[in-house]
Amino acid sequence: MKLLTLNFLTCAVKTCKSSSDSFPLHPKDAELASDDVEVNPELLVNLLPRLDWKALKTTSAELGFPQLPDSPPTIEQLQSDDKLLKDLHSLLMETNLMEGKLVCGVCGHEYAVREGIPNFLLPSHLV
Repeated sequence: MKLLTLNFLTCAVKTCKSSSDSFPLHPKDAELASDDVEVNPELLVNLLPRLDWKALKTTSAELGFPQLPDSPPTIEQLQSDDKLLKDLHSLLMETNLMEGKLVCGVCGHEYAVREGIPNFLLPSHLV
């Protein structure tokens, strides 16, 4: 599962839907893998407005990646700063979460990730 995907996932437990703390899910015991993907600046420029920057900063810090700026870069900054462009590309497009867990910040429910696939099926008492 690409780390980009974490920027769009939230806890599936019904009681967590009303809390903003259920996003982002926090990686735990994460085993990461890296793919070699050609840098596509146009894709990153188009993704930038769709990203929740605060959630991306949190995920990046929890996984030990270099610290991202406090606010999202402008399109012009991204296009002119090769290092930032490559760092974002590496984080979002090349890094995969292969094994581990995704943990909700509200209820603490853990979603297992195996072979890059998260399991979002809930036990009946949490539906």
